Order: sequence, then C-alpha cells, then structure tokens
Amino acid sequence: MTHLQTGLSPEIIEKARLELNENPDVLHQDIQQVRDMIITRPDIGFLRTDDAFILRFLRARKFHQADAFRLLAQYFQYRQLNLDMFKNFKADDPGIKRALIDGFPGVLEKRDHYGRKILLLFAANWDQSRNSFTDILRAILLSLEVLIEDQELQINGFVLIIDWSNFSFKQASKLTPSILKLAIEGLQDSFPARFGGVHFVNQPWYIHALYTLIKPFLKDKTRKRIFLHGNNLNSLHQLIHPECLPSEFGGTLPPYDMGTWARTLLGPDYSDENDYTHTSYNAMHVKHSSSNLERECSPKHMRRSQSVVEPGTMKHEELGESENTQLLLALD
Repeated sequence: MTHLQTGLSPEIIEKARLELNENPDVLHQDIQQVRDMIITRPDIGFLRTDDAFILRFLRARKFHQADAFRLLAQYFQYRQLNLDMFKNFKADDPGIKRALIDGFPGVLEKRDHYGRKILLLFAANWDQSRNSFTDILRAILLSLEVLIEDQELQINGFVLIIDWSNFSFKQASKLTPSILKLAIEGLQDSFPARFGGVHFVNQPWYIHALYTLIKPFLKDKTRKRIFLHGNNLNSLHQLIHPECLPSEFGGTLPPYDMGTWARTLLGPDYSDENDYTHTSYNAMHVKHSSSNLERECSPKHMRRSQSVVEPGTMKHEELGESENTQLLLALD
C-alpha cells in the first residue's frame, strides 16, 4: 500500500482495485503520466498538481489517464472562464454563506449502503430575492471541494436527491438554459466526483419540460443515472435504503435539519471573537454569530417534502412510465 492510500481500509482499497482499476504498485507512475500531459495545455493555469490532487481525477475516470487529464484541464478551465464564481470562494463569502444557511446543499451524515455521501436539495427553499442561482451553485461546488478531500468518497462517490415539492412555476422560470448549462458544466464536466445517481422526487410537469431542455447538455452516462420518482418513494427506496434517509423521504432517520451542513462548514464553536478554520482545498476562515446562524437555520422556516410511500414503479428518464429499473449496484 502506498502512502497515498493511508487511512483506507483493506475493503475500500480492494473496491478501488476492482471498480476503478487502482493499482498501488503503479500509482505514482499513473499520477506522473497525467502530470506530464500538462505541458500540452499551456493555455490553462494548473494551480495545483500534487499527487493527492491528481489522484482524485484518476479515480473519477477509472484510471484512464487521458480522460483524467481532460477532466483536470476542464476543472481549471471552468474556473478560468468563470472567474467571478471563484472570487472569494470560501464559506464566509456572503452569497455562499446565505446559500449554506438556507440548506443549499443538504448533506446527510449517514452514507448509503454503498458508502456514498447523500446530498439533498429542497428546491422550494430557493428564495430568489435572497439567493442567486449562481451563489447556490457556488455553495454546492464549495461543499463538494470539502467532501472530496475524503478519500473514501473519491472511491465510493455521491448521490443527489432533489425534492421539487412546492417549487413554483415562477421559481422554475428563473432556471434558464444558460444557468443550467453552467451548473452542468461545473458538476458533470469539470469536477472529480463520481455521481451514482440523481433522484428527482415530487417533480411537477414543468420540471419534466425543463429536463427536456437540458438533456442535450447531458452525457449518456449522466442521463442513465437520472431517476424521476414523482411522489412515490418506493422506487427511491429500491436505490437508497430507508434507513439511510430522513423522514421527508420516507426514511427512518429524523427530519433533516437544514442547518446541519452550514454548521459543519462554519464551525461548531465559532463566535464573533474566535475564527474557525476548515482545512480543505480552499481554507475557510469564518466568523459569524452562532445565535444568528441558529435563527436563520431554523427548520420551521424551511419547506418540507410532500412525498408519500405507495406501491408502484419508478420512471427512469430513459424508460416508460410503467417500467421498473434495476438497482444501481456500482458506479460506471
């Protein structure tokens, strides 16, 4: 075992070997071969090229070196092309902080049965007078930067659940193709994470219409991992077990506290007098009043899921209304 795998259990190392083609005997050579390709893109500023950083791109592309380098290049190119998004890219940025406090994103402490981290988005909580879509996207990307430091998540990946309960047509009208394309480019094409599934619940008809608009921007692999559950959660439970989910999604866990992840990033014991530093890819020095945070994070201000658990089947974006889909056993 190389020092780059320090802290990983034998089971996780074996999973990386089987699913990702990760070989500790040639790990450093794989990383160096990706690093050697940097010279081919002088138009891009590669601001970080250490072994641990490049390794996450190799894992995201199953150790296909050319694909890993392409992802690495797109990661930095996306940041060069969207400089305003990454200016003051830390948790105490006012826009990012507001989005975090409003629950964008939610992050469950408990992982699913495949060891994947579960992210939540309660779409109706988007107060468009308070948060821009770009700031919500920035908060999601920053959260992923923090989470991807965990080597197990580099291997196991993530799943995303978007609850569209009470999401109005007026809110949906602000989701223009241009900003959705920006999100797709940032998450699908430019970030070294393995997404095992994106689950829509309680989606209204206009979200189906919106999804049709963005399909041309999605890769085939991404489209196959988008599941449209409607308000029937049995199909969701086929893919993510109820014991991993809060009660809003028919799970056995308590209702999700919208302030959980914000408090994690902003620090458990921060105060006006004491800064809290989170050691992630972007150091976050955050100072905020805990009383203000608790008030703004209060779950009573957040809208909740209208999902129900009933017998039925799931609609996969590639399948008909009545077809069942198989369990998502592994990440491709």
